[in-house]
Amino acid sequence: MIVCITGGTGFIGSHVCITLIESGHRVILLDNLSNSSVSVLDNIQNITGIKPDFYDIDIRDYDSLRAFFLQSKIDCVIHCAALKSISESTKNPLEYYENNITGTINLLKAMKAGNCYNLIFSSSATVYGKPEKIPLTEECKTNALNAYGRTKLYIEEILQDLSDSDPRWTFVMLRYFNPVGAHPSGKIGENPKGIPNNLFPYILQVAKKEQPYLTVYGKNYNTPDGTCIRDYIHISDLASGHLAALQKINEFNGTIIINLGTGQGYSVMQIITEMQKAIGSKIPYIIGPKRKGDAEICYAATTKAQELLGWKAEKTIEDMCTDAWRWYQTI
Repeated sequence: MIVCITGGTGFIGSHVCITLIESGHRVILLDNLSNSSVSVLDNIQNITGIKPDFYDIDIRDYDSLRAFFLQSKIDCVIHCAALKSISESTKNPLEYYENNITGTINLLKAMKAGNCYNLIFSSSATVYGKPEKIPLTEECKTNALNAYGRTKLYIEEILQDLSDSDPRWTFVMLRYFNPVGAHPSGKIGENPKGIPNNLFPYILQVAKKEQPYLTVYGKNYNTPDGTCIRDYIHISDLASGHLAALQKINEFNGTIIINLGTGQGYSVMQIITEMQKAIGSKIPYIIGPKRKGDAEICYAATTKAQELLGWKAEKTIEDMCTDAWRWYQTI
């Protein structure tokens, strides 16, 4: 297939790109480079031998999107372009609604103009909010606790409405849990601009003494060690989940929602311990206040992904930590 990935030079988009190229698909990347670098294209070429086509396009720019889809014959879009910080979204909600929701509407209109009706959407486990039960199934109630999560939830509802209105559309909505790690080659990984909002890149910056210490947000949750528990999934597994969805998309009709996670939860303190093993040194940390909008425990039920996609995560937490550190030492 000819596949367009929005946010294609970002952490998730670039790994999905590699997996698709290695499986024989032609990939075209769109990104505005707000949280990534064009140098990622060279790294993708170093790994795969192929440099994907790239367009510097912001999804808020409808005219550029429309021109792109009119000139390109795209079989499927994998939509990864979004602002993604929970804490930042509570401070700047309008920016998140404009970028994530308006940008997605622009994308859908441009796709329709270009006669492309297949989309794999990067959704998020944050749409569940406070979990109704653990593990979280796709049928659990949704109740996003922050602006970022609400943008993902509202987009899911937009896609459902669009699918109901026009049978040509097929949407696979992948609810990611917590993507971490890096490509095993050590040539590509997560390198956010500024102070990270996610645990793994923050730990890595502390390990390289780019930050003085890690802040653990809350130590009095109702969990075994008092810190939040999350389902961390290796980025390579997440990428293979997208490939599985792409390979099945022509068998689906309408809208499909699928969790992508491991089905196992690790606390913040457990992650610190595992990262210390991978790095070989202590990670200094302090205990800070709870963050508004953080759920206590969140991990996935993975049965649906296995049944519909024939996919399950294979990497261990040791793989995630080792691969992340291997990558981060190179930058």
